Amino acid sequence: MEKAAGGSGFTEPEKWKEIDEETWIENRMSKTDEVRDIVEGIIEQVRREGDRALRELTKKFDKVELDRFEVSREEIEAAYGEVDQEVVDELENAAYNIQRFHRMQLPPDMWTTEVEPGITLGVKSTPLDRVGCYIPGGLAAYPSTALMTVVAAKTAGVEEVICCTPGKTNPAVLVALDIAGCDEIYRVGGAQAIAAMALGTESIEKVQKIVGPGNTFVTEAKILLQDTVGIDFPAGPSEAAVLADSSAVPEFVAADLVAQGEHGPSSAFVLVTDDPSLPDRVWACMMEQLAGEPRRDIIAQSFRNSGYIVAKDMDLAVEIMNGIAPEHLCIEVRDPMDVLSKIRNAGSIFVGPYTPIAAGDYASGTNHVLPTSGYAAVCSGLTVSMFRKTSTVQMLTKEGLAALAPTINTLAEVEGLHAHATSVRIRDRGENQ
Repeated sequence: MEKAAGGSGFTEPEKWKEIDEETWIENRMSKTDEVRDIVEGIIEQVRREGDRALRELTKKFDKVELDRFEVSREEIEAAYGEVDQEVVDELENAAYNIQRFHRMQLPPDMWTTEVEPGITLGVKSTPLDRVGCYIPGGLAAYPSTALMTVVAAKTAGVEEVICCTPGKTNPAVLVALDIAGCDEIYRVGGAQAIAAMALGTESIEKVQKIVGPGNTFVTEAKILLQDTVGIDFPAGPSEAAVLADSSAVPEFVAADLVAQGEHGPSSAFVLVTDDPSLPDRVWACMMEQLAGEPRRDIIAQSFRNSGYIVAKDMDLAVEIMNGIAPEHLCIEVRDPMDVLSKIRNAGSIFVGPYTPIAAGDYASGTNHVLPTSGYAAVCSGLTVSMFRKTSTVQMLTKEGLAALAPTINTLAEVEGLHAHATSVRIRDRGENQ
């Protein structure tokens, strides 16, 4: 039964229910044919009409009329005047932390090693030339996502990084993009922005890869266009999971779950526990916290997508969590390192009661652009490696080739590729002529 909470007129959501792993996965993976049809139409319109389509679609979906798409240097400078200096300082601090962590991931530009006399092997790593980052808008502004995507790309060595973000761009987002080193900023959002970066228009030059989170339509556009442009992974509506036992602090668990619902009505969260009494205690804390939240009406809608799972023991709870493969995973148990060692599938993991998801969202330096809807089972979150490509390198001396020749010639003959074997033999003959 719904009831008013906190005397504010706010109506509590229906109490959360126990669900199972299959239900959670099905709900997160499901999408309608209508979404696909809409996005396919948008992509085709941008393909045919270019800038004209972007103007029409921006007016239709964002209620904004655009005379030009790119944000000017003057507008960026003006944005600094609209943002408190404290915000600028903390954006710079966050950018430093993000860059520090992502520098740790950088591979050497090239390495080689002589594995046998005359046989030298290695890898050459090269950044992409031009990358597009999508920065969501709408219900909230995300300067943190501006930092996460652009700083990672620039740290990886990408020469040109462009960003698309919908509607009238928030000043803090513009400042964050400038701090991060973004080269071009376009006030275009939604599936049409993804299409523009993938296909190119008169005003927006196409990119090699698109990264960043977005709503269902943005995510579907990335999936549909991945034969045309590289993408990071499906990063749709946000989700959080908490793995907890009886030692967990209910208030802390509730706070992480409630916070995740703040992203929007399509967000979702799940608690997996071996303590049957914990869900009720967490629910009571969530309702207490929810009543005081300014965005409580939005958060309450995410409860429709959420629930809890009670497992017979922690080993089963861990296996259930691996099956869910959540975007964010909080571990609040007596022996967190033991549980951490058993986790195989999660976008980003937050260990211990004093590691809220918000730390990774904003300040620790790890990247908050993460796979959703179970894709953490097969995808990693955003790293510098996603902005670089590798080439294998081999260098052989005459002696090195001679050592490999029997293997090459035998396998070439087995496969019927006789010219392959000849390409080896001719070098030996050439040296002996």
